Amino acid sequence: MEREGLVKPGDRITVTEGVLPSSWYYTIEPAVAMSGNFGNRERLKVREGVVAEVRTDESGYTVFVDFDE
Repeated sequence: MEREGLVKPGDRITVTEGVLPSSWYYTIEPAVAMSGNFGNRERLKVREGVVAEVRTDESGYTVFVDFDE
């Protein structure tokens, strides 16, 4: 996430799944943040979760989300 305050702990979020040739990535809608790439074993089964934490780091903000799976 590039800007502060777009999501906060406790917010319910929805992600969309993007497909690459051998992996998947996820975007918090509406285009709030994008994940790194995930392999087949790490692919999400659900698309809704709750923001657990937002950390500030050298790349901006990292959003941690809990999913029920």
